[in-house]
Amino acid sequence: MEDLKMYIGGKWTPGHSGERIEVENPATKEIIGTVPRGNEEDVDAAAEAAKEGYQVWKTYSVRERTRCLRRLADDLDRHAEEIADTITRELGAPVSMAKDWHVAAAGSETRCFADWAEMLSYEEQKDGYILRREPFGIVAAVTPWNFPLDQALLKVLPALAAGNCVILKPSQLTPMTVCRLAECIDRCGFPAGVFNLVTGKGAEVGNALAGHPDIRMISFTGSTSAGREVARRALSNIKKCTLELGGKSAGIVLNSADFSLAADVMLEDCFMNTGQICNAMTRMLVPASGKEEMEKLLVEKAAKFKVGDPMDKNTVVGPLVSKKAFESVKRYIETGVREKARMLVGEIPQECENGYYVKPVIFTDVTSQMTIAREEIFGPVLSVIFYDTVEEAIRIANDSSYGLCGGVFGEEKEALNAARLMETGVVRINGAEIPSGAPFGGYKESGIGRENCIQSIDEFMEVKSIVI
Repeated sequence: MEDLKMYIGGKWTPGHSGERIEVENPATKEIIGTVPRGNEEDVDAAAEAAKEGYQVWKTYSVRERTRCLRRLADDLDRHAEEIADTITRELGAPVSMAKDWHVAAAGSETRCFADWAEMLSYEEQKDGYILRREPFGIVAAVTPWNFPLDQALLKVLPALAAGNCVILKPSQLTPMTVCRLAECIDRCGFPAGVFNLVTGKGAEVGNALAGHPDIRMISFTGSTSAGREVARRALSNIKKCTLELGGKSAGIVLNSADFSLAADVMLEDCFMNTGQICNAMTRMLVPASGKEEMEKLLVEKAAKFKVGDPMDKNTVVGPLVSKKAFESVKRYIETGVREKARMLVGEIPQECENGYYVKPVIFTDVTSQMTIAREEIFGPVLSVIFYDTVEEAIRIANDSSYGLCGGVFGEEKEALNAARLMETGVVRINGAEIPSGAPFGGYKESGIGRENCIQSIDEFMEVKSIVI
């Protein structure tokens, strides 16, 4: 069992409270490590360290900052296997997915941010004024458990590239992965205080970060309800806030679509990472005339999603992250049955001694007003809704408080026309992957701001006009 520490001011520290948070392996229910339970004193210490670090970091040129990032990219590549193993043990992601989805792109992603930082113009002569981009100084990042490394990088990298110092608070469910990231940063020669890691509970550390007067910006990824609370606290001292929140994404299958492709893409989208993906397409909208064909395809293709031990290389679907997550997903499945949706694939899960496993579920004959079609389940549950016209499909897709992602399957021109009418931050045509550099973020209650792109560095900068 590993007993890990916080990282503040370039030093490893046990924190002020002396209390620890246990980290559970969701596949075995064994305690595999502990991290400090941070508090306001730790946040104050991190903010003070960041203030001191900023006095050094702000003297670094863009090229000097990006050299640090490129060293970090190389170190992430060297330690990819170790980080992937940690993700499997604390998240329950199958080993192949931990390597290929969670870790493989970390180094290249870091190099992208270094490249983008060098492409940006930090001072521009305009007609009658000078436009400057300047860092906030100290920013906080609060990240979720479902992609513990990637979500941390999507905040830490643009913040550092912009010239800020960072205080990162990871989820208490998967903090060990972010400790591995801190170890990489520690090896790469960043000035002390430029990066700080405070572990703990959201209601304690997260709230302290959101309200801290020395922190000028906070970037949060998590549930919409938690995002509202972070934003409320951030506004107490008019702190800039970016939010990447929940989703209930729809995939519209047009009559012109390759139904087999649509089934493959949406099942993988919905079931990978055990359905714990905010932008997963979990509502499948299918022409009523294609009901029989699509249901047959879904039953056949769902069989390949082997559920089991995440350490087994043949496993595709591992456990949910925690008992709380298991109970929540179980309640949603029971609700779907109670609301008369037809369970095409799957069963109501029962907790077992060895882990929090849920077999993938496909509900059909779902209406857009059912709970399972409106609320984010965050588990391997797909809702299939049938429609009569494309206009009806678009109306159903947009009838949501969320707007994070979506998809359209069909002849390209027709699919593009439908995509333009969807109220969502990203639309994937025929299963296209989201490339690095394409802005990622949501409409409506799915969030504020964009990540994964050169514009995300701008999110971490103030804009100044010097009028001549």
